[in-house]
Amino acid sequence: MDSLIDEFIDYLGSEKGLAVNTLESYGRDLKQYQDYLRSDGASIQAVSRAKVIDYLLYLQKQGKATATIARRLAALRAFYQFLVREKRLDHDPTADLESPKLERRLPSVLTVKEVETLLKQPSPNDPAGLRDRAMLELLYATGIRVSELISLDVSNVDLAMQFLRCTGKGSKERIIPVGSIATKAVREYITLGRPKLVPDQNESALFVNHHGKRLTRQGFWKIVKKYAAKARINKDITPHTLRHSFATHLLENGADLRSVQEMLGHADISTTQVYTHLTKGRLKEVYSRAHPRA
Repeated sequence: MDSLIDEFIDYLGSEKGLAVNTLESYGRDLKQYQDYLRSDGASIQAVSRAKVIDYLLYLQKQGKATATIARRLAALRAFYQFLVREKRLDHDPTADLESPKLERRLPSVLTVKEVETLLKQPSPNDPAGLRDRAMLELLYATGIRVSELISLDVSNVDLAMQFLRCTGKGSKERIIPVGSIATKAVREYITLGRPKLVPDQNESALFVNHHGKRLTRQGFWKIVKKYAAKARINKDITPHTLRHSFATHLLENGADLRSVQEMLGHADISTTQVYTHLTKGRLKEVYSRAHPRA
């Protein structure tokens, strides 16, 4: 059972080019499924459709979120399709199983004023402050994911031409324009801040921690929480809040959906369309406040 899962994960990495985080997620989901089967005396190869349904009901009884159950089923479906294709099984027990309907949760978004307040918090007088300001400005200017931000090397940013090159989900590369304010913040960090944080001149990472090594996602999250508290922003701020704010503010100011999709690196435009719900809500607010007969 372990070897089948390992083969599948290797296949996703080598043939499909999925990101490391995605591979780890698939691995965790399948190992937990395997543990469930073992506790019930069943094996992956001898599972019926009814057994898969039992597993999904078991997850529901455990109080797992609908999104979590849908993700687990997607992992099982991909896994069994792989086994059938490789002729390890002659049937797919997940065939024709419907995924649970997901509630479309709207992401938390900051107002333009809140963004400006947040971006003013880092101190320009020390290396860490210059780094933090550059990171926050760059996130809001480009809408890249936090994982993409911390993966940037110095060579990925072209300050003269004002663009950056990043690698997103599925190892897909995209080029995104960078605004003048963010460009200035990154230039000041590279010139004045980064040399004081990086003792090793061979370090390629653009953003580093106090040890001079590449900043982690957890490290960035602590930084955001610190500045959100300092700015007294009472919203549910996540590592992706500036990404969501970037997309929403672009659409509110007339950007077309396809362009925003490309900058965000969404494979499917339906993922980007969630931001149109936010902008419609904003239009209703403006209408209610401004129209005499609203």
